[in-house]
Amino acid sequence: MAKAWKTLGWVALALLVVGGYAGYRIGFGTPFTINELANRQMIVFLVRNPELFTQVGIADGTILDRHSGKLSAVGVEKRDEDYALAERFAGEVHRFDRSTLDRQEQITYDILLDQWDTQLAFRRFDWLSSEGLYPIAPMWGTQVQEVSFLLSQHVVKNDKTARNYVLRLEALGGKLDAVTAEMQRQEKLGVVLPVALLDKAEAGIKDTVSPAPADNPLVTTFVERMKKTSIDATLQDELAKSAADAVKTRVYPAYARMTAALEAVRPEAEKQTAGVGRLPDGAAYYAAMLKQMTTTDYTPDQVHELGLREVERITAEMDALLNAQGLTSGTVAERMQALGKDPRFHYPNTDEGRKQVLARYQQILDEVNARMPEYFRTLPAQKIKVERVPLAAEKGSAGAYYQPAAMDGSRPGTFFANLRDTSEEPTWAMKTLAYHEGIPGHHFQISIAQNIKDVPMIRQQTLYSAYAEGWALYAERLAAEIGMYKDDPFGDLGRLQAELFRAVRLVDDTGLHAKGWSREQAIDYMVKTTGMNEAEVTSEVERYMGLPGQACAYKVGQLKILELRERARAALGPKFDLKEFHAVVLENGGVPLTLLDKLVDEWIARQKG
Repeated sequence: MAKAWKTLGWVALALLVVGGYAGYRIGFGTPFTINELANRQMIVFLVRNPELFTQVGIADGTILDRHSGKLSAVGVEKRDEDYALAERFAGEVHRFDRSTLDRQEQITYDILLDQWDTQLAFRRFDWLSSEGLYPIAPMWGTQVQEVSFLLSQHVVKNDKTARNYVLRLEALGGKLDAVTAEMQRQEKLGVVLPVALLDKAEAGIKDTVSPAPADNPLVTTFVERMKKTSIDATLQDELAKSAADAVKTRVYPAYARMTAALEAVRPEAEKQTAGVGRLPDGAAYYAAMLKQMTTTDYTPDQVHELGLREVERITAEMDALLNAQGLTSGTVAERMQALGKDPRFHYPNTDEGRKQVLARYQQILDEVNARMPEYFRTLPAQKIKVERVPLAAEKGSAGAYYQPAAMDGSRPGTFFANLRDTSEEPTWAMKTLAYHEGIPGHHFQISIAQNIKDVPMIRQQTLYSAYAEGWALYAERLAAEIGMYKDDPFGDLGRLQAELFRAVRLVDDTGLHAKGWSREQAIDYMVKTTGMNEAEVTSEVERYMGLPGQACAYKVGQLKILELRERARAALGPKFDLKEFHAVVLENGGVPLTLLDKLVDEWIARQKG
């Protein structure tokens, strides 16, 4: 908690949260520095998006808490107000003379402009929702994300936070209705989600509303969390009944209305192709998404060709490793499919087997963590724990994901493993997942950023997919380079398959959205190239359909970090220090790849000097 207040300032935060944004100068007539401006802009943004405020992890349950019982607005008015705010914020940044700022202030200046200008680049697409491309979608849709947020990120620790949970649950029905209205508005403008996404969205809604209201995880997990607090037992019972009533009278009816609205657009959904090229100005929209997600100016054709080259390289490495294990019959994909079904590489699909999976993940993280002082000059203070993906979210969730620690210390970093079926994740894939999501991947990158001193809060957040996911994929490679797969050829095959999967994403994403590929064509290419099972691949491809460009961030980011490392190694020779290189990459916070390129070049020049 102390760190968040030190970064932001009690007076500034109180003025902003209680009184709103007060202009270019605030309090005692003191002019803003660029860092002060960045903090004030971010707080205004967070106040408008209360869920993000909670995710960052400051102010919840304190006297300054004016947000944690609310949900963000949905609709055209919210979207257009956000554009207007971004335009205003960009103008405020431009008031500074960049040449007079020190280097860290210039980085802040560049990041602020990049954030606001990127947001404004989407203003031309009037059919866009405040919730993005498709407000209702299987994985990224608001109807999924809000439930996941309440289950795992709203902290329940005292009377106030528990009451605010119920307030948010009571507000959820109205937000779901607003999301449904956005989908209906889009339909009138010629934007309808493909039927495969509609089917999965409906299936997810059906699962969500299948329990009796009091048995819904939105209620049962709330009850369990209250039991771990000092909240009075009578109040706990009262709040539990209020939560169940909100689910029954507000949430479930809103989901019923959403399902009816989805059924109403089904005839149009069945006519839709997979990619966004079919949408009004769809090619320009995809180009804007690709630029946002990769923080490069790569064209779809360039990304597609990059993917094909990487697929060829990685496939050759896997073929050699498979041959060395005596596995020589069939394509690389066919041999990997056989390995994936081999019972030697699976825990029992039982409660005991799931406990073993969680324990093994923790062991992997502990083992690699012991090696980190050899390769990093800064180690995160935040701890990481391993947990199962909440049961209610398992069906629509990825195989694993990372949830950052809260900045106030109320929530540790968490590696979530999806244990819906232990046969989906062979043991030879576990190390790579743990290194990517945990150590030295997302947990290191995000936690180190949260602890950077003397920078505004925006610099401590995960802003750029290409940077964050590129680092996590680089972390998989780094783990191999430091010997974490020594005497574990099957684990190394898991690493290579994961890297191949990210290369295929470049091909599939651009194929879908720029080259007219069908959903089935993209699924077939990934299955035949990677050896992944068709059900997993289908979910992946549908994810790309719903969030264009994001899947390209991983490989583009990893290749840029590797390129910069080799550039530095070649330029510095014996002066090259891997710890210092990692410090340059991580200790400036999340940045666009174009800016990371400059930062590494500047470091090289300093080392030479």
